[in-house]
Amino acid sequence: MFSFRTSALEEQLDKALTEGRVGCFCSHACWDAYRGYTWEIFRSRGGPAKIMLPDQESGGQHIDFDLETLSGLDAVVVEIQDCGARNFNYTTDVLRLMSAMASLADAPALYVVDRPNPLGRAVEGTMPAGESDVWLPAVPHRHGLTLGELCLLYHTEIQAVYPLHIISATCSSSGRETMPWAVPPAPDIPGFFTSQLYYGASFWNETSICAGTGTNRPYEYIGAPFIKNTATPPPTVPGVILRPCSFVPSSGIYEGEECRGWQLLLLPGVEYKALAHTLLMMRHFAEHYSAFTMSDGLFTALADPVIGEFLHCRIDYDIVEEHIKSEEQKWIRKARRFLLYPDSPYRIK
Repeated sequence: MFSFRTSALEEQLDKALTEGRVGCFCSHACWDAYRGYTWEIFRSRGGPAKIMLPDQESGGQHIDFDLETLSGLDAVVVEIQDCGARNFNYTTDVLRLMSAMASLADAPALYVVDRPNPLGRAVEGTMPAGESDVWLPAVPHRHGLTLGELCLLYHTEIQAVYPLHIISATCSSSGRETMPWAVPPAPDIPGFFTSQLYYGASFWNETSICAGTGTNRPYEYIGAPFIKNTATPPPTVPGVILRPCSFVPSSGIYEGEECRGWQLLLLPGVEYKALAHTLLMMRHFAEHYSAFTMSDGLFTALADPVIGEFLHCRIDYDIVEEHIKSEEQKWIRKARRFLLYPDSPYRIK
């Protein structure tokens, strides 16, 4: 059973929400100027049975739960701010939740409070192939869907039988009464524009380059102690300018050390291909710095053997570019079956 709701969560009259035991699976971005936090809707009805929030033991990077937490619930309400990236932790946590619910004999109904994708409908990247993380959704690195649409796709692919209800993104006051992303969606995504970098720059975390984690500009800085600003600069692409700089992270692999590198400055009005740029820069560092290393986890996260061949300096970028183009076209055709809003995904030319 599936439904697409065009009235706000607090206006839903389903018995599971008004009289049942409700679990709230949320990040702290689930705040609305009118109703407060999502779980406060249910306090006047006896209180939510369970509240599942980012786990502080993981540094707030994941929302944890177990089957015991879900057992006996009549409804689970999901509200996070997705950032348009396939590998965003809270999104993969939602997919883990959906799979866990599918394993329950008496699963609760799932309500997903949808929000706009900050990256819009633009698509970049490839769908997982070869070795990949089991929780990577079968979508490109920048997928162009909302969380609700992703959940509809995943619900279909795992053949879940529990009810799925999507609350339209048009119902939220977020972005009307407050500036977009006034509440950061995750600890390492402090601002609205971070998402334009994150879906590509987050892969630096699996290399010996620091992507600005431990600074106030995560994914906007890249650098390492072994980089020489006087050497050949890395390649660039349309939509960004590289500013030579240095920074000292307060945490991470180079905590307290000076890292030399560049700040990525986005240009207004020009669409930036963060994945393509990251791959080109990684290849540059692989060819110019013996201290640059890439972990096995990088290739598992990228989940594409063709991209892997490029990063290992075995093929040229034009082959990768054509491969990505073909994958994007295939994805756009598939994605049309799961759209809940009038606009459609498109490739960045």
